[in-house]
Amino acid sequence: MDAANAAPADSHDLIRVHGARENNLKDVSVEIPKRRLTVFTGVSGSGKSSLVFDTIAAESQRLINETYSAFVQGFMPTLARPEVDVLDGLTTAIIVDQQRMGADPRSTVGTATDAGAMLRILFSRLGTPHIGSPKAFSFNVASISGAGAVTVERGGRQVKERRSFSITGGMCPRCEGRGTVTDLDLTQLYDAGKSLNEGALTVPGYKAGGWNFRLYAESGLVDPDKPIRSYTKRELADFLHREPTRMKIAGINMTYEGLIPRIQRSMLAKDREGMQPHIREFVDRAVTFTVCPDCDGTRLTEAARSSKIAGISIADACAMQISDLTDWVRELTEPSVAPLLESLRGTLDSFVEIGLGYLSLDRPSGTLSGGEAQRVKMVRHLGSSLTDVTYVFDEPSIGLHPHDVRRMNALLRRLRDKGNTVLVVEHKPEVIAIADHVVDLGPGAGTAGGTVCYEGDLAGLRAAGTLTGRHLDDRATLKETVRKPTGTLEIRGATTHNLRGVDVDIPLGVLTVVTGVAGSGKSSLVHGSIPADEGVVSVDQAPIRGSRRSNPATYTGLLDPVRKAFAKANGVKPALFSANSEGACPNCNGAGVVYTDLAMMAGVATTCEECEGRRFEASVLRYRLGGRDISEVLAMPVAEAAEFFGAGEAHVPAAHKILGRLADVGLGYLTLGQPLTTLSGGERQRLKLATHMADKGGVYVLDEPTTGLHLADVGQLLALLDRLVDSGKSVIVVEHHQAVMAHADWIIDLGPGAGHDGGRIVFEGTPADLVAARSTLTGEHLAEYVGA
Repeated sequence: MDAANAAPADSHDLIRVHGARENNLKDVSVEIPKRRLTVFTGVSGSGKSSLVFDTIAAESQRLINETYSAFVQGFMPTLARPEVDVLDGLTTAIIVDQQRMGADPRSTVGTATDAGAMLRILFSRLGTPHIGSPKAFSFNVASISGAGAVTVERGGRQVKERRSFSITGGMCPRCEGRGTVTDLDLTQLYDAGKSLNEGALTVPGYKAGGWNFRLYAESGLVDPDKPIRSYTKRELADFLHREPTRMKIAGINMTYEGLIPRIQRSMLAKDREGMQPHIREFVDRAVTFTVCPDCDGTRLTEAARSSKIAGISIADACAMQISDLTDWVRELTEPSVAPLLESLRGTLDSFVEIGLGYLSLDRPSGTLSGGEAQRVKMVRHLGSSLTDVTYVFDEPSIGLHPHDVRRMNALLRRLRDKGNTVLVVEHKPEVIAIADHVVDLGPGAGTAGGTVCYEGDLAGLRAAGTLTGRHLDDRATLKETVRKPTGTLEIRGATTHNLRGVDVDIPLGVLTVVTGVAGSGKSSLVHGSIPADEGVVSVDQAPIRGSRRSNPATYTGLLDPVRKAFAKANGVKPALFSANSEGACPNCNGAGVVYTDLAMMAGVATTCEECEGRRFEASVLRYRLGGRDISEVLAMPVAEAAEFFGAGEAHVPAAHKILGRLADVGLGYLTLGQPLTTLSGGERQRLKLATHMADKGGVYVLDEPTTGLHLADVGQLLALLDRLVDSGKSVIVVEHHQAVMAHADWIIDLGPGAGHDGGRIVFEGTPADLVAARSTLTGEHLAEYVGA
């Protein structure tokens, strides 16, 4: 059809963004083709996420939410309109990000996708013996029954009738569907060979003389001079398990209760993160999680486990590796549930295609890595018959071996070919290579970024000479000489998750890279088998617990020496220089913005008029150090602050040292006061690494430190790892990036496949030997990468 006769509806083939100013974006304008695969690149902090997630996806979601009634909107998260002049041609956005799935103990891979629900229906229809509805197979539904009289009005008279009801649920009554029960290790609570007066109690806060101690010693229920192991049955029961009882102790009316319920109530009911360090250490020692003896960790009642299809119970089906479960479901033929079987097969096939065939449906969703969580969310969308949707991905290659990246690329293309717009934020050249359209942001990070450096096809990017274009074909080379180990860390008979009794010696004093396809057992080996003693510092990508008041200055401890320096220079107290303490602006309580809740409409965050977003009281801003006030210092990027505190009047050695470490890990662009909630996974990990670099530990364990790093920054990270090793540390890295593998002194490759096809060491040696042998998937990809 020629252009003159084209329908007007066909002219909207672009998503147009004009004047985007969210976060660090500087009036960005781009035109993104629809039904194509567009990749957004640029250094960390250049504004990719601000453009894709905080502008395009956020506005799409906000507009969709506005189509619901005000009543429904009241239950939805409120979204503010992004800072942008024009957003045209938006379509429904589905965000597939890397937020970890909730760590609720009852959430599993099966409940997070629809696979668990479909299996429950299947067993309620076909399972023999028949035990009830799908609820009877759910470990989230408890069995309840009740009976009683109800009053019913009939013909103007009130009639009493007896009614009873019962719900058959599948929840194991002992562990309440959690699969584990907690036990207290009594040897950590007291020394049985001593009496109370000799200091038998070893619980923090139960020292001789204190009230906690006197409660037991002066209760009259036990003899305080008798060793605990000599107590009679009755005395031991009163000491450990007695229900709360009011009694007079030392002349005061008090409530006495056994030691175990008292500790459970006072210590174990609290959130672990909120405990004081010495109590957390005690709880970690004293509490043991053991598999529930009644349900064997399956979380299900005996009835639910007794109903079977072809000799397999629902517990067996959920414990199977998904690739095996797919084969089992394929063999089932039952016309009465044919649509259900077809749907279930489709979902399970998606798992296998996306490279998650090694998971099982009973795997707790809190134990999935960020990349795995992202791919589990993708499973939902692969089978969807929606088209003309915008799918937004945040670094889908994270946690993927080069072998798996190819499969991921095929899936991204499949989504596009169904008629969808696919937007991908990505650093890996393998993913950038499949783009129909590339938007490169930069040129730098933070305030030095936020502009579009290049927009067009891949060939144009190579020729454009931008930072990404120049580094696109970067290839690390193998080291000519590798370091000699100073010792070894022995792991013997490791069996965590899918490991098959692995014996391996990890060399110390060198850079060791542990690699292998996703699900081959790398994390199980490194995190599950390396003893977490004094000398091991583990840095992962888990979210940092903190509110929007937390920032790099508070998290790294940088604010303490800075506050003291300000206080000393001005002769006032340090608390004035904290926005969470006495110096806070009274109008916004130190938040810098005032949040207005508009009930069912989108809430608004407006800059506080009193302090103009500076977060401090006006009187505090009169105090200066080196010509700057505290709010100006918090607005500085790390690199500038390092110069400021490095010399002259504002010379603060303690602050300068911390800032140096932040710059070393590639966070020179972060401002000191940026809320932690706005950091990406890779930035969080590097912030933790900077904080831990001062630790005394001799062994550093890093989990994919290249996550979220631009090609140009990988070299800086390798230099940092080298510095750590040269300073006498041992560095163990779980990594897929070929540049890090090539730079290693020693490689441990797990495989050969994922799940029960993995869990073995398939190679250990130098990278040069791995490339020469080409005996594993990693060896082939690394050889291809270095051009050997």
